[in-house]
Amino acid sequence: MDFSYQDERFADLQLLRYRLNGFEQLTPQQKALVFYLSEATLWGRDITFDQFGKYNLRIRKMLEVVYCDATISRETDDFKAMEVYLKRVWFSNGIYHHYGCEKFKPDFSSVWLRTQMHQVDVRSLPLEEGETVDAFCDAIFPVIFDPDVLPKRVNKADGSDLLLTSACHFYDGVTQAEAENFYAAQKLAQASSDTPPSFGLNSTLVKSADGSIREEVWSANGKYANALLHIIYWLEKALTVAENEQQKKAISLLINYYRTGDLQTFNQYCIEWLQEHDGTVDFINGFIEVYGDPIGLKGSWEGLVEYIDSEATQRTQTISRNAQWFEDHSPIDPRFRKPVVKGVSANVICAAMLGGDEYPSTAIGINLPNADWIRAQYGSKSITISNITDAYNKASRGNGFKEEFVIDDETLALIEKYGDICDDLHTDLHECLGHGSGQLLPGVDPDALKAYGNTIEEARADLFGLYYMADPKLVELGLLPDGFAYQSQYYTYMMNGLLTQLIRITPGHQIEEAHMRNRALIAHWCQENGDCVHLVSLKGKTYVKITDYPALRQLIAQLLAEIQRIKSEGDFEAARQLVERYAVQVDPAIHAEVLTRYERLNLAPYKGFINPVLLPVYDKNSEITDVNVYYGESYAHQMLRYSQSYATLI
Repeated sequence: MDFSYQDERFADLQLLRYRLNGFEQLTPQQKALVFYLSEATLWGRDITFDQFGKYNLRIRKMLEVVYCDATISRETDDFKAMEVYLKRVWFSNGIYHHYGCEKFKPDFSSVWLRTQMHQVDVRSLPLEEGETVDAFCDAIFPVIFDPDVLPKRVNKADGSDLLLTSACHFYDGVTQAEAENFYAAQKLAQASSDTPPSFGLNSTLVKSADGSIREEVWSANGKYANALLHIIYWLEKALTVAENEQQKKAISLLINYYRTGDLQTFNQYCIEWLQEHDGTVDFINGFIEVYGDPIGLKGSWEGLVEYIDSEATQRTQTISRNAQWFEDHSPIDPRFRKPVVKGVSANVICAAMLGGDEYPSTAIGINLPNADWIRAQYGSKSITISNITDAYNKASRGNGFKEEFVIDDETLALIEKYGDICDDLHTDLHECLGHGSGQLLPGVDPDALKAYGNTIEEARADLFGLYYMADPKLVELGLLPDGFAYQSQYYTYMMNGLLTQLIRITPGHQIEEAHMRNRALIAHWCQENGDCVHLVSLKGKTYVKITDYPALRQLIAQLLAEIQRIKSEGDFEAARQLVERYAVQVDPAIHAEVLTRYERLNLAPYKGFINPVLLPVYDKNSEITDVNVYYGESYAHQMLRYSQSYATLI
């Protein structure tokens, strides 16, 4: 087939494809390793659906049954609306928007859906034992159709009980205070440990009928056992073709962690995974990021299989080799700098398979592990995903977005010249150095900032990258062509934080997603605390105007110093005040203007990816000798195939 980056579009979403550049150059053993790890990635899908909402799996199954039933007319408005709704559910791993976390509003009627439910084969529906179709509808339909029932997956509104008002399925009947007290007691019990676990990372916290609170651990012997057993099976296959002994050691520890649910084993896995640098193929598989938990403890399941982009990795390796210089020259209090930066590694990679919370929408850069003490003692691994950013860039060429929102031709030319290289470099600095920089003061709880921790951490990493984008050191190292390039990144960042990211906000809503809050915080703080970033009106349109780029860098340095202080000291109240003042509120007039201007461009504000299909070639001994890549699978076919082939929890 002729490869096209752009594919299907619906609602506020566009599907893209990504190429496996250079995959044909991998050895048969490496290709087999990619295939086995990819299978381990795909088997975690149902976990993510369940984590993102208690009813997601049953709703998905019900809608798929109706969608695939040949007796139902596909030409009615209700069916077409349900099809869009189902595609959104697939995209978001549930009934809540993948970014804004608000519940989708169905444009089909409950009466129509109930009628179709009586028409399909009842044996294919996700009914519980003894449950009738009408009883199922009575239980599930309010979750879909009533806007007041479980309206937000993640609620971060200040003053609310963030657990009781969030629909994510990490807690069952537990209040925010009860959860915080439960884990505070665990931390106190291990206060003397130099190697604490990430408390609560891999469990559901449940209140029993007698009022007691317990953890349901996610393991091969606990919750999500069926999914994890399948993941273990494919990880064991990966062991047979691992590239080196260190890779085998890391995979073996991950298998043991999944079998036991022991978070100290997870710590050991993270440490050994960090030590593996010789292989071409690598992966992420597990309960990792905590953005989906309103109090930032529970890890959403995610998977990513990758292989090194050797040419582009030269850039990130230059950064990592100079990590100590960047740390020593950071504009923060010397008390908060790491005296010795350890184990910083950074690669540019090609994604080979996306899964769980990384699919269909994925990050463009990742830095792991997340435990602060492991970062301090052993370092971190950073990746920038080149074939994903390449797909984004190619899909956005000539769409009119920059021409609409950039203030003048001179600035537009600056962005066209330097934009791509600066975007990649800022991602590298953010992931490779930003997240790995700085240190907590002795005795500071890594979770002290609670619900504001994710926003503060993302702001810290972004500010670190922004500050150094303008440093002559980057030109000296050959990472930027000249001393003007950074201005492209400064402009697009301020434009995003003050204006264009508002296209992702529903009118009347506040900013809640951590990365959006981070960008708003930085942009609005710089606008208010200096005289170099302005919103100006030209011909009835609002634009960002930057009058002094060096002065903006000094503001970024000041804010970075304060953000690092907050992180290092665990200053919850200062974090709360910064985020609530600068990162949450939306100016309704500017919001309405931005939405109107964006709507005229007829663009989708969110993009995600269809995975390639990996087709193994076997010899007579059932050994993989090659893996072919097929890019032609449609979005609906892929999602239905995944639901059928990788279903473990329903």
